[in-house]
Amino acid sequence: MHGMALENRSMMIEVEIRKTLASNGRSFSLSVAFSSDDNAVVLFGPSGSGKTLTLQSVAGLVRPDSGRIAVNGRVLFDAAAGIDLPPRARRMGYLFQDYAIFPHMTVEDNVGYCRRQPWQWRLSGRDRKDATALLDTLEIGHLAGSYPADLSGGQKQRVALARALMTRPDLLLLDEPFSALDTLLRGKLRKELLDIQARFRVPMIIITHDPEDIEAFAETLVTYEGGKVREIRRPLDPGK
Repeated sequence: MHGMALENRSMMIEVEIRKTLASNGRSFSLSVAFSSDDNAVVLFGPSGSGKTLTLQSVAGLVRPDSGRIAVNGRVLFDAAAGIDLPPRARRMGYLFQDYAIFPHMTVEDNVGYCRRQPWQWRLSGRDRKDATALLDTLEIGHLAGSYPADLSGGQKQRVALARALMTRPDLLLLDEPFSALDTLLRGKLRKELLDIQARFRVPMIIITHDPEDIEAFAETLVTYEGGKVREIRRPLDPGK
């Protein structure tokens, strides 16, 4: 697709953070550290174990109390050094669990939203062309003028993925991307996501509690339990 291909890149991510949340007399403490130079890192574990909090910290949506986050040597957060890049400067594509698609915008405008400046009331011709190309690649070009209320779960996911790719991200962050889908559609979209990763050559961090996602994606598997990393391993290594 013209103008939107991403160069072939590998990922080196380093995460070492601590964060305590308190609400209504209860508290949760996250204290995790992991690193990987693989192109697909899976964060696995039960709900409430700190996976989403980690992903939000990498994206810049949550500020850790202390620690450091770096991607390919580029420091995104370093509490000791006073570094905390805003989300838009981190070059992350974030696919939220509920997709977070704007209901009042068409599919095309949702995908192009990240490119639109505050003073613009519509996309530029070039950005519209890029959005159209992405939608065609994901086989939803015919839905460009549709609204989210008219889309199926699988179509909404593709729209959210197209929007994330529109940022030309250094890293895709996916929070349980298949949890809202039925079993048959999950299998289909797993294959599609693998194809998209190969086509765009963009590294990913994926949150899941589904062992089938581990089998499909995990080059590095980081297992969470109670706000801590219990285990780090590489499931695809021979003999594992």
